[in-house]
Amino acid sequence: MQTPPMSRDMPELPEVETVMRGLAPVWEGQRFTRVIANRPDLRRPLPEGLGQRLTGATVVHLGRRAKYGLVAIDRGDTLIIHLGMSGRMRVDPDGLARHDHVVFETGNGRVVAFNDARRFGSLDLVATADLATHPLIAGIGPEPLGPDYGLPLLKAIFADRLAPAKAILLDQRLIAGLGNIYVCEALFRAGIHPETPGGQVRPAQLKRLWLAIPAVLEEAIAAGGSTLRDHAAPDGTLGYFQKEFAVYGREGAACTACGSDVARIVQSGRSSFFCPACQPKA
Repeated sequence: MQTPPMSRDMPELPEVETVMRGLAPVWEGQRFTRVIANRPDLRRPLPEGLGQRLTGATVVHLGRRAKYGLVAIDRGDTLIIHLGMSGRMRVDPDGLARHDHVVFETGNGRVVAFNDARRFGSLDLVATADLATHPLIAGIGPEPLGPDYGLPLLKAIFADRLAPAKAILLDQRLIAGLGNIYVCEALFRAGIHPETPGGQVRPAQLKRLWLAIPAVLEEAIAAGGSTLRDHAAPDGTLGYFQKEFAVYGREGAACTACGSDVARIVQSGRSSFFCPACQPKA
């Protein structure tokens, strides 16, 4: 079996959820006593005066929206965290490392370092009242683990669409947080070929997909996400959901359901993995 490739849009929803859950007991209710930016930018410039604006503030709540981590503070602002492809939040590191670009110290003596070797991550500090309309957040679709997700949503976003099923699920404007890995796995469970036009997905397949998407995500969160290269929980624990992949990264290996060879195609520059027998083309 081939080693699973690194998804270009890692981390996905389960990895971000894992990171934010790991940070919650360290940060929630704590005051930032010092925030140090060791460089002026990551993927883009850091917010002006980031250290001053955060130092002395108390963390009210940690959450997630799509693939973004959210840290609300008592000054009416929210820190938006995007981990990019290699970003990690290291809790109580044994000394600082080369790529620890932003360091957060709290009143309980804890230290968290935002480490990002490739610098594709980002930090933004915005008014909490304006969060929903911020360019990074506005326009993102419903959460697949949230109250607005359901079979009617899937029916609506697939109806009469010519776009491939995989492209529809990857469109963050339609449904939030799904990336290459979990879309491949959900489509396999639903028996849908990734190239099937949305309007040609049958009702029974949509029903299976409705159940498969949250199931795959919840299982991945329980496993700490998928560690293909860089992802780790704040305490350094690696995710292990990659051991449960049915199709992703398994080109040429036997399908876990029928024994046929898992296939790979490229769609919009991304690898799609599927079982030709379990997911016949429409």
